[in-house]
Amino acid sequence: MRTRTRTRALTLVAVTALGGSLLAGCAEDSAEPGSTGGGGGGKGKTTLTVGVFGVFGLKEAGLYDEYMKKNPDVVIKQTSIERNENYYPQLLTHLGSGSGLADIQAVEVNNIAEIVATQSDKLVDLGKAPGVSKDAYLDWKWQQGTSEGGTTVGLGTDVGPQGICYRKDLFKKAGLPTDREAVGKLWAGDWDKYLDVGKQFKAKAPKGKAFVDSASGVLNAALGSNEERFYDKSGEVIYKTNPKVKDAWTLAGKFATEGLTAKLQQFQPTWDQAYANGTFATVSCPAWMLGYIKGKAGEKGADQWDIAQAPKPSNWGGSFLVVPKAGKQVEEATKLAAWLTAPEQQAKLFTKQGSFPSASAAYDLPTVADSKNDYFGDAPIGKIFAKAAEGAPVQILGPKDLIIAQNLADVGMLQVDQKGKSPEAGWKAAVKAIDNALDQ
Repeated sequence: MRTRTRTRALTLVAVTALGGSLLAGCAEDSAEPGSTGGGGGGKGKTTLTVGVFGVFGLKEAGLYDEYMKKNPDVVIKQTSIERNENYYPQLLTHLGSGSGLADIQAVEVNNIAEIVATQSDKLVDLGKAPGVSKDAYLDWKWQQGTSEGGTTVGLGTDVGPQGICYRKDLFKKAGLPTDREAVGKLWAGDWDKYLDVGKQFKAKAPKGKAFVDSASGVLNAALGSNEERFYDKSGEVIYKTNPKVKDAWTLAGKFATEGLTAKLQQFQPTWDQAYANGTFATVSCPAWMLGYIKGKAGEKGADQWDIAQAPKPSNWGGSFLVVPKAGKQVEEATKLAAWLTAPEQQAKLFTKQGSFPSASAAYDLPTVADSKNDYFGDAPIGKIFAKAAEGAPVQILGPKDLIIAQNLADVGMLQVDQKGKSPEAGWKAAVKAIDNALDQ
């Protein structure tokens, strides 16, 4: 996935999580201080293995080292496969055979519905793990990892609440307000108001500057504001007839056909360069994207970018930890999974890696509540993203969400945005590709 600071959100944007990684290989690191790698750690010690994709953040945030310091008889070893599209099929294969599994496995949000629906019997009920409390988590995140029978097989590590990141300098030149509260009010409550602001921007925009990066980005953000997108509660695929999907498609299509986009594809080199050049004024940005923007926009973008609330709360990204029953250290792995996803550890992950907590109990902790981002004008990101996370809908997820989302964005809307096809023609192309992928 790209790089999401951690890389994970939609493969579609490809980080997916994260974002266009160069490597697809598997790398194993020992997280044991002073370890020589390989083998099982010291004699008499319990070795716990954690399988993840991309730069997941747990190791980088020092959480493994902290746990081992607290539990000197435990050694943690992590194996990472760079891209989720390579990692996830292997996970399904290993769950099917009951072998080759790590003691703890990561699951990306776009795969959790399939895991919950088809693999729950092979996974530990983490809702019953010592120290785990449903009340500590966002309700919608908890539900995503819970089966219809009430078994919670996935504990959320993080979520991707979205704001709108915007260039204050470009807004000022276009005669728009620059204060984040005033900017948020311009489009509060309605994605169509975001479109209207785009038209106002275009009327007075500096030459060569677009309002938004891409129509596909608008599409994904608007879709994330709805409970029902591609599936209904019974598990039926409904994206073709869902009025919410059609509304989001129409909205994104207008951004493209009315010349409000920079005609870019997210997480591609041209998109990265556009940040450096200040080519566009706004982008829908989950919490994990802030580090990405800073890295691409560089020092020239410092204090030019700011963050406002999105028109409607939505979520893009997030992951889970599961514990396979076929693992070698189920009891100890369950304890570790519970500890890694506890509010205190999620707050540390946010502080060090930018991954926003899925445990709402973390939102009152000072490290989250008082968090500001100096690159984005000292924006109170803890409060901004907590409000978005708490307002996000309990979204119905389906097993092929990622396939549908990818094709809508990269086959359908991208053709409208970059090739000048009509929204109707783009929709037909996307539906054809999705039908082929779903064998319908």
